[in-house]
Amino acid sequence: MAGTSLNNRVFDRPDSSISSFVDEQVDHSKTELSDIVSLAERKGATDIHLAPGRPLFFRLNGELVPVTSSCMTAEGVRRLSFAVLNEQQIKRVELNRDADFIWSRPGSGRCRINLSYFQGQIGAIIRLLPRNPLPLERLGLPAVVDQFMGARKGLILITGSTSQGKTTTMASLIDSVNQRLRKNVITIEDPIEYVHTYRHANICQRQVGRDTKSFSRGLRAALRQDPDIIAIGEMRDYETIKIALTAAATGVLVLSTLHIISIDKMIERLLSYAPDGRDGQIRSLLAEALVGIVHQELLPNQTGGKCVACEVLTATDAVRNLIRNRGTYHLRTIITTGARHGMQTMKTSLIALREDGRISSQTYRTIAINYP
Repeated sequence: MAGTSLNNRVFDRPDSSISSFVDEQVDHSKTELSDIVSLAERKGATDIHLAPGRPLFFRLNGELVPVTSSCMTAEGVRRLSFAVLNEQQIKRVELNRDADFIWSRPGSGRCRINLSYFQGQIGAIIRLLPRNPLPLERLGLPAVVDQFMGARKGLILITGSTSQGKTTTMASLIDSVNQRLRKNVITIEDPIEYVHTYRHANICQRQVGRDTKSFSRGLRAALRQDPDIIAIGEMRDYETIKIALTAAATGVLVLSTLHIISIDKMIERLLSYAPDGRDGQIRSLLAEALVGIVHQELLPNQTGGKCVACEVLTATDAVRNLIRNRGTYHLRTIITTGARHGMQTMKTSLIALREDGRISSQTYRTIAINYP
């Protein structure tokens, strides 16, 4: 059946009368993965979930919504999951039991596909990626965040838990540089989610596994490639953290992400990667190199989209002293009293979003409770 028929069957009828889209189209090899992705794009979904024995799910406004009345079969999910892979990639998935791929659709957008086995059967989670980085002003971040990118050297961290838009923010910051500065920017990513086109900056994007073997190897190579800015998709091992901090302290602006639940857990997270006896080195390098931290939460707004709430830490002398002297439990106080330095608490950000009518009172209460 054509894509328009797919659209009508899935969404244009009440839930109680949704036709058996999966039975009729997926299991009978009538629908291509591109049809499902195109429908998800039209409906504003961020993710697609394919799993045997379950309906087809879209993530809409932060919630998983069943798109079909019947469940998908293992055969149908397998066919869709492997539809855009070549034979070598399929063998890689079957050998490793999980893998990530970027799928670029000619004339359309890009998707990040995670394939994994669940209870012995293949399943897929597909993230729909924006075609271009969002303009920084659309994210609604404080002006000081863009000012961070004007630093000649140092470390800028974008932090948050999983799926809070850290990669989107990093791409927007790089795009901001691209719009106005003649810089040499090298990115090391796994995988590349946003493709930057030339404006003013020379942006060289490298993908771990395809263009370099690891973050640490790619970072070492980047230091010999005349960089002004190095963007690292994620700091996930000691070697990468040590090289990144050393580079940031000695003349390169380094931009990266870190998975933490709050800014005051930042040191604890970084030190968890350090071998015994090396935590002092990490503290010293971080205190010297840090420019600022943006910690963010991606929230559903009142109009069905998303908005960003964030808290911001600027690396003042007081912050550097706390990092050196193991006093990071005082960082929350520093942020609360640091408005003159461009700092902002999460509660301040949440209150502004609530007063502007962008988030509900319930959303405010749900997030604010985590930020004393």
